Amino acid sequence: MANAALISIFCPDRVGLVASVAGRLFDLGINLGDTTFAVLGTGAEFTTVCELPDGMAPEEVEEELRGLEDMKNARLTVARFDLSTEQGPFGHITHRIKVIGGDRPGLIARLCEVFIQFKANIVRLNAVREPSARGGKYVVRIGVWIPDHSARSCLATIANTAGGLGLECSWEDVR
Repeated sequence: MANAALISIFCPDRVGLVASVAGRLFDLGINLGDTTFAVLGTGAEFTTVCELPDGMAPEEVEEELRGLEDMKNARLTVARFDLSTEQGPFGHITHRIKVIGGDRPGLIARLCEVFIQFKANIVRLNAVREPSARGGKYVVRIGVWIPDHSARSCLATIANTAGGLGLECSWEDVR
């Protein structure tokens, strides 16, 4: 993308937020690239790497977005994106892993340390507490790139780590 920008928004969550932001960006002629949205507590986070029309500055986009009703009380930044907008080979998910059980302090750190041992790269990570009749459970979902030669060992170590903490672990190969 010749005129790439990174847009980051954090604000109170509300129905229609993504439609409002994406619609305004479309109206401005902005083409979205890699985009994520997540509800975090009662807040919402929207992040995108996008292509601005020739001659459009990030400051103009920020001003336009600040004019939206949904952007009241938002933390909003629009900045040039000087890195490549194309994901490298480590940015493609080869496996989706899910770990479920009671909340364990340090769980995410322990799982992520395993990936370092196997030179695997986390592409997406989502963790959430889900209420249930038994007091709630913690669900960690990880999209990861794992080198072919170490996938079996890496996944076995993740399963052993989760099992050692009394958690369930499952995965799927999505190559």
